[in-house]
Amino acid sequence: ENALEQRLAVDLVMGEGLGWGKPRRGHPEGAIGVHVSHLLDTIDEWGEQGARRAELRFIALVHDTLKGSVKEWLPRTGENHHAMRARRFAENFTSDERLLATIELHDRPYAIWKRMRRTGDPQQDAVAGMIERVPDLRLFMRFMEIDGSSEGKDPEPVRWFRAELVARSAPE
Repeated sequence: ENALEQRLAVDLVMGEGLGWGKPRRGHPEGAIGVHVSHLLDTIDEWGEQGARRAELRFIALVHDTLKGSVKEWLPRTGENHHAMRARRFAENFTSDERLLATIELHDRPYAIWKRMRRTGDPQQDAVAGMIERVPDLRLFMRFMEIDGSSEGKDPEPVRWFRAELVARSAPE
């Protein structure tokens, strides 16, 4: 669709990453490429246009692509988390911190929500710290909605995070 996507299309790491995956919880479609295809369709269906469309497409293309490179024998945190690996990969294509932070943190609200449900602790410090790291909350929230709308995803974490933003008077 644009020069950036053309560069991604010929990248060997990208191609390998899109082919990785089997059906699993949260991703019954299996391969990352199928999930990404669904997200791109959603971006089309929701009528995203112009620069925002290009940003969302880039995030969708890259956000889960490095899942297959995570070292299973190490904790899935920091540099070994798929989202951080995706961010590092994306840094080869953009320096836009809005896009990079969205890629890096795209699963963070779900992790916080899951911990909150498990422990009963509202995780206010974790939420505040994450929000502080996101330079464009509208872009972040929109991508969360797109990613969270795919088959196999629980919509509750998206609703919860939107409510957190409203409660904090942050732009959603």
